[in-house]
Amino acid sequence: MRTPVDYVRGVRHPEAFHGRGVHRGYFEGWYIKLVSADRSQRWAVIPGVFRGLAGEDGARDEAFVQVLDGLTGRSWYHRFDPADFEAASDRFAVRVGGNTFSPDGVTLDLPQLRGSIRYTTALDPWPVTLREPGIMGWYGLVPFMECFHGIVSFGHGLAGELSVEGEQRSFDGGRGYIEKDWGKAFPAGYVWMASNHIDAPDGSDTGASFIGSVAIIPWLGGSFRGFIVGLKHSGKLHRWTTYTRARERRLEIDDSHVRWSIEGRDGRLELEAERVRGGLLHAPLRTAMHQRVEETLDARITLRHRDASGRILLEGTAHASGLEVFGDTERLLGL
Repeated sequence: MRTPVDYVRGVRHPEAFHGRGVHRGYFEGWYIKLVSADRSQRWAVIPGVFRGLAGEDGARDEAFVQVLDGLTGRSWYHRFDPADFEAASDRFAVRVGGNTFSPDGVTLDLPQLRGSIRYTTALDPWPVTLREPGIMGWYGLVPFMECFHGIVSFGHGLAGELSVEGEQRSFDGGRGYIEKDWGKAFPAGYVWMASNHIDAPDGSDTGASFIGSVAIIPWLGGSFRGFIVGLKHSGKLHRWTTYTRARERRLEIDDSHVRWSIEGRDGRLELEAERVRGGLLHAPLRTAMHQRVEETLDARITLRHRDASGRILLEGTAHASGLEVFGDTERLLGL
């Protein structure tokens, strides 16, 4: 059981490990994206832990490192003994076997990826304040939430080489991104999208970064549709979230696209994500901790940010984008 000290520390440090003292029905994972300068190498590496997994032999723990090749859609799930997992509860520092992850970079010892990547700029997290401890706002203070989310870095520079299936590939001048999830289970239905490779109509890199998610949120015996969106550009983080009372004007999901429009105190954001086939990743759900979730790192998202007067502040296309559409989307749309 988590102590009050552990709980307060966790609120202050979304990037750190929150599972200290929790032994059953718990997961935590860090999503670490590595993209080369020419965008030809697009990898997501996800270290984490499951605690109290239900299996034929009873409850068990399991550490893991998942790998997604964003260019081909291939994915791998590497299991580790729980003793091979270590993580700090007051900072971002994770080890799974010979794989380490910190604010300085990553070291990988996996069949697909071996080597070290150094971060050349500081991590850029979602701000943590007393009133809004990260991306979840005051919902991050509610201990019975099903799933918590954190943004460890909107973007940072990369340097170094990885052996990619036996061939050396340079990540010098590339860009990284880090987020994480922890709790009891992923939502029963959700859409998630993220990119920090957003090009203007003339093809130039805007330097912007975007994260957006809308999900079924269990709440006091019922449920509601909650959303969190952050768009960072021109030196400012623009927010559209349930807790800031932003409003969804449109949410449509079909086999080829997700179309989403949101309005709030930071203006209006219009999004259209093109769905492409991706790789299958393991995800924690209440019914089966190893459900397979399809994720891509090759989605294309067009976005337009307008201020209250209708003036366009940012317009562009996000490439090398992460996209997941999962679960009971009909129920999600109906809420």
